[in-house]
Amino acid sequence: MTTPGFRPTHVVPPQGMPAWAAPDPAGATVPLDALLPVQLVDRRGDWGRIVCANGWSAWVDGRLLIAVPKDPPTPGGPLGNAPDPRPLLARAEADLARYRTAVEDLATGELDGEAFRHRTRNLRIGVVVDGPDIWLYDEEQGQWVYGDGTGLSTYATDAGPRATAPPARAPTRLVAPEGER
Repeated sequence: MTTPGFRPTHVVPPQGMPAWAAPDPAGATVPLDALLPVQLVDRRGDWGRIVCANGWSAWVDGRLLIAVPKDPPTPGGPLGNAPDPRPLLARAEADLARYRTAVEDLATGELDGEAFRHRTRNLRIGVVVDGPDIWLYDEEQGQWVYGDGTGLSTYATDAGPRATAPPARAPTRLVAPEGER
């Protein structure tokens, strides 16, 4: 379920990243999926508090988040490089069907865990729909695109940050101000 008004400001890097319940490297929680859209809502040094579309919140190494370059185009404004969203939607639908079939085969025992991982390896799907707005991950181009039903424009790309992102490491431990200890 998507939180009303959710607008991603960043995406998780392509390799995914760990998350923490508090800005303390001692207690990592579940890892975040690659290219997950998130909102960065707070900063404390290298730490960033993010909120996901479902309202779940966590702390991450904020330096590794990939910033979304701009808000979606305004209505009536020109959309960018892919005038027809249907081919990308068809690819996402086909990939989701492949994933669903693999899950069904795993659930019925036709696949074991290793065969499931093999069948779904390198499968990447990213779709966020919010009323008339859609964000799709275009794996062939290595980018998220935004659409309003009539066209698509680049929203965020993973090509640049992948080459320049610092190596993944835990943020340095922060010392709480006197009043918060």
